Amino acid sequence: MAHDFNFYNTLSRKVEDFVPKEAGKVAMYTCGPTVYHYAHIGNIRTYIMQDALIKSLEYAGYDVKRVMNITDVGHLSSDADTGEDKMLAGAKREHKTVMEIAKFYTDAFFTDFDAVGNKRPDVIEPATNCIPEFINMVQVLLDKGFAYVAGGNVYFDTSKLDDYYVFSSEVEKEQLQVGVRDDVEEDVNKKNKTDFVLWFTKSKFEDQALKWDSPWGVGYPGWHIECSCISMKHLGEYIDIHCGGVDNIFPHHTNEIAQSESFLGHKWCNYWFHSNHLNDRAGKMSKSKGAVLTVSVLKEKGYDPLAYRLFCLQSHYRKPLEFSFDALDQVAAVYNKLVKRVSELKEDGAVDEAVKAKFEASFLDAVSNDLNTSMAITVLYDALKADTNDATKLALVESFDKVLSLDLIGHAKALSEGASVDPELEAYILDAIARRTEAKKAKDFATADAIRDELLAKGVEIKDTREGVKWQLV
Repeated sequence: MAHDFNFYNTLSRKVEDFVPKEAGKVAMYTCGPTVYHYAHIGNIRTYIMQDALIKSLEYAGYDVKRVMNITDVGHLSSDADTGEDKMLAGAKREHKTVMEIAKFYTDAFFTDFDAVGNKRPDVIEPATNCIPEFINMVQVLLDKGFAYVAGGNVYFDTSKLDDYYVFSSEVEKEQLQVGVRDDVEEDVNKKNKTDFVLWFTKSKFEDQALKWDSPWGVGYPGWHIECSCISMKHLGEYIDIHCGGVDNIFPHHTNEIAQSESFLGHKWCNYWFHSNHLNDRAGKMSKSKGAVLTVSVLKEKGYDPLAYRLFCLQSHYRKPLEFSFDALDQVAAVYNKLVKRVSELKEDGAVDEAVKAKFEASFLDAVSNDLNTSMAITVLYDALKADTNDATKLALVESFDKVLSLDLIGHAKALSEGASVDPELEAYILDAIARRTEAKKAKDFATADAIRDELLAKGVEIKDTREGVKWQLV
């Protein structure tokens, strides 16, 4: 029997005990990327926390099936159906076809997704695979009177709902007002300001690269309908948990509920799990600010992507998290010390099952209590400090890593075996040492200390000796 589990349900606006529709099984849907550009580290934070949720549920004894879409058509530059199609904008920017853009950025997304220790979803479905399902849902909504045709496009009529603002009327209304500005072109075809597009035709965009025949003319699906149909295609009429970032709550997830429940005639999803933003000092991470900071870029700068995972896990998923390289340096140093500590453990002796069970219970209590990953990491530290043998500690590290996915044992083995330093890293180390020497000569001790910390964050410890500066991996 699965262990009790709770987390914050955005729909009820409180922490709730999780009760799946089918005992022991979880049907989960997570919104995937729109593959017109790289996913920045803020996007990846959301997927890290979703991964932690999935693995925590599995640790608690649940069997999780997770479905994720890839948006390769229909997502406009504004989530409220205005502006240019993001995929088309990406194709124009790089002088490629939309499908070339989709393939390139899908691959780039999963390179970063995998690098931070995430487990891939059981089903990954591009939106362009599901055009018949989209057309069918639109037709049913028209037949039921929940949709209308205007200006060649098909719109969902939000006035037909008893409560459109299902997550929080005040929050959603406030977000709606923020979204309706003088500089946003108003869609004159809408009956109500909150109505949204189910199907676009060429009356909306003449230059759309991807388009299909439909009963309403040649066109393409609106963004919101994709997740509803892909979820139903692979998980059926009911899902237990729907995941996304807080920016998805309105209008995207609000619209998903509106169309899905109108189509089905019953409640669709009981639990909604949303992760908060990753901010830098200038505000929320965004692709519109210029250069995109990705996991791959962090790796190029010498950071282990799993140190970024630890950075995310040390914070609660519902809190905004501020990113800076100074903060990441500190966590990277912590990660390296953790790896070194694990590398010092010996495999001698038998596992003390009673001690192991006690710590596993504490770890399970942490992750099953609103996904308290920070407390789970504290349990890891407590286990490493415990008065028990190394075999038990190694068994606990292996057990906890089913959720934390920090590959502590793998990294520890590489460290113990004296993993060779690649030439690129060695060149970086020698350059940093030279820069530090120059800073010390100039009596710029703040810079010298910063370079020492920078090296330590990348797992390199330096020591000043009579023979000169010595360095070693830690």
